[in-house]
Amino acid sequence: MSATPEQRVPELPPYSLDVQAMDLGSETKAAGLELIETESREPLRGEKAAEIWAAAIPALAGEDFWALDFFSHLERVREFCKTKEIVFHEHASRCLVVPQPSAKALWGLLERFAAETFGMRAGDAAREPDVALEEELSHRGLDAYQGAYTRYSFCAICEPDDGWVTVLSEKLWASEIIRRVRPALQAFDVYIARPQ
Repeated sequence: MSATPEQRVPELPPYSLDVQAMDLGSETKAAGLELIETESREPLRGEKAAEIWAAAIPALAGEDFWALDFFSHLERVREFCKTKEIVFHEHASRCLVVPQPSAKALWGLLERFAAETFGMRAGDAAREPDVALEEELSHRGLDAYQGAYTRYSFCAICEPDDGWVTVLSEKLWASEIIRRVRPALQAFDVYIARPQ
C-alpha cells in the first residue's frame, strides 16, 4: 500500500549545514558551522565538500578582505601554491598566509588540504601582514586567534575533513552567518539549519 500525497514526507536535501552558537566561555564569542550528509549525519568529505566550502567561505567574509593561515605541513602548502600560481606570503617562522585566493584556487586548497586544520581571518586588518599574530600562529597554532579575533570581523578555525568551521567573532552571530551563506549555497541543495 503506497502512501497518499498527504502522508509523504518531503525529501530533505542530501547535505546540511548546521549553524549554531557555541559556548567557549564568557570571554569568547563563537559560532560553529557543520557540513554533514543529511541522512547519515556524518561529515561531508571529498570533492563536493570542497566545492561547498569554497562557496561558503567567501560568502561568510561578505565584503571583508580575508586570508587563510596555514601553520603546518608548510612545504606541501608552499609547493602547491607555487605549482598553481597562488599568491602567498610568509612573514613569520611557521605561518604561510594566502590572501583572498580566487574561487578556483580556494577550491583547490580546500580539496588538497582537507585533512589539515588551518585558519581564516577577515576584515580590514587582514589586508596587511599581522606579524605578531602570524608569529603566535607559528608557535601556538590556532589558539592565537583567541587573543586576536576582536581586531578582525572574525577569525575562523577550519577543519574540512571533520566538516567543521568555528567562527570567533564579536560581529557575526548564527543568524547573520546563515543570512550570508544561504544565497551562496542554494546551487548545492544544502539544507541550512539552526539546531536548538
